[in-house]
Amino acid sequence: MLKLLISKLSKSQILVFVAILIGLVTGLEAVVLKYAVHHIQVFLQEDRDFSGSVFLIAIAPMFGILLTVIFIQFVLGGKLGRGISTILYDIAQKSSFVHKNKTFSAAITAGITVGFGGSAGLEAPIVVTGAAIGSNIAAKFRFNYKERSLLLASGAAAGIGAVFNAPITGAIFAIEVLLTNVAVTGFIPIIIASACGTLLSKIILGEDILFSFTLTEDFNYVNVPFYILLGIFAGFVSLYYARMTTFIEEFAAQFKKRIYARAIIGGLLLSGLYLLFPSLFGEGYHSVKLLATGNFDQLFRQSVISSYLDNEWFFIAFIGFIMLAKVVATAITLNSGGNGGNFAPSLFVGAYLGFFFAKLAEKLNLSDLPVGNFTLVGMAGILSGVFYAPFTGVFLIAEVTGGYELILPLMIVSAVSFMIVKRFEPYSMDTKKYAKRGEILTEDKDTNILTLMHTSQLIEQDVRTIAAEATLGELVETIKESTRNIFAVLSPEGGLSGIIELDSVRDIMFKPEKYDTVKVRFLMRQPEARIYITEPMLSVMRKFDLSQSWNLPVVDATGKYVGFVSKANIFNTYRQLLKES
Repeated sequence: MLKLLISKLSKSQILVFVAILIGLVTGLEAVVLKYAVHHIQVFLQEDRDFSGSVFLIAIAPMFGILLTVIFIQFVLGGKLGRGISTILYDIAQKSSFVHKNKTFSAAITAGITVGFGGSAGLEAPIVVTGAAIGSNIAAKFRFNYKERSLLLASGAAAGIGAVFNAPITGAIFAIEVLLTNVAVTGFIPIIIASACGTLLSKIILGEDILFSFTLTEDFNYVNVPFYILLGIFAGFVSLYYARMTTFIEEFAAQFKKRIYARAIIGGLLLSGLYLLFPSLFGEGYHSVKLLATGNFDQLFRQSVISSYLDNEWFFIAFIGFIMLAKVVATAITLNSGGNGGNFAPSLFVGAYLGFFFAKLAEKLNLSDLPVGNFTLVGMAGILSGVFYAPFTGVFLIAEVTGGYELILPLMIVSAVSFMIVKRFEPYSMDTKKYAKRGEILTEDKDTNILTLMHTSQLIEQDVRTIAAEATLGELVETIKESTRNIFAVLSPEGGLSGIIELDSVRDIMFKPEKYDTVKVRFLMRQPEARIYITEPMLSVMRKFDLSQSWNLPVVDATGKYVGFVSKANIFNTYRQLLKES
């Protein structure tokens, strides 16, 4: 029946049909994940006395991280691609083929980590899950690379749309973060998938689970200077977010092999933070809602220092400390073995920044700012600065508040924050490592084309080889049989000992009396650079530029000779890919 239906559809109609399927499947998985995590946290936090709740909150994160680590080690073989950057890598390096286990691995591990109180978000794992669903369904229908990339992004859009009840945000996120060069016609499957995922979420999930707000105050243009100032603050807090995360990641890397000890230590550190700042527990959306609606008294009733919060200055400082501590808690969660993302934490940090800013301005008698509005707009500022996605930040808050009343301050804060972080860091913290190695696509089209080129596909093997211990006479015979003017000199084990260029031996090759006495190893020289077979093309091009060479030898990881890469071949391949794109 299905095959008959598909046989009567055009290619574009099949694409839309598959996008609907992807949207529904991804939406359902996102709904199940959100529902499960919500109810685990309700069990841990509600309907029990104060001491019991504090005890559970203290030990739950460590239990969740340990459980996640055990699942990764024994079910996933110790391998789990974390974060949206892994999907960007799959788009650029694996032709948008995403491993099948990502259709469930990211969701399960993040559900365990966050459900038991890990201070991270579910959105990045849902994006990974949705992208994997889109890629694998597209592969079943035998779509090509471009169509597969489009449906991969459709799955990601459906996931974001479902968790936020925000279909426009889902589509914009997919286009802004995953597909930097999508054509307008590519919007259709992405929008359809996002709408389907959102619709499914809206039907099944209640308002207590979905992230939503109701505006209580209108936008006042008089506050524009303060919104600009908030954008500046958001930019520098976003830089703090990225650099603190990197610092903790590098520190935790020292204990990479001690996975269980790292999980226990990370869990204990989180427990200590939660006793001081209970609102760091889990995603933190409930905390953000309380903050934005003015019900912040409930946030701190379980803190060991709650009795000191009657002092207004102490209270404002406490809010600021929570904002900074959330970044630390998230980095500890993710680098001690848990899984999750930075989407929810960035919104959390933004909400606390906006609240802190408005309260501080009020305390300093600068202005009586609308605290709820600044709390909401701050979220967009940090999301834009952390993910380098200003449009996503703007439309997310516009959609979750049910209107576009705050569109101007959202645009101002998001744009200012984005410009500041971009000034200091060209790439977001999630993509920086891959982008610098030339392994993902960016907004730079030239770089993107080089990223799509692979060294192993450009190797020329028509260069003749000769042994280092061979004689000049043997070299002359090799030259006679070759159409190239360069030769690879090899060791007995097949390693690259050096190279010989025809011009460098032209004089001596016409002296027959030296044919039996001069060894090739005395005539060779070392190449200006060596290229490794797995080396990214951006690195290869840098070596060509620095060496001013037109041909460079390629070796494998053990140093064995593989062939040559020529600059001319690179340029020809580049022109062909440019024409196709």
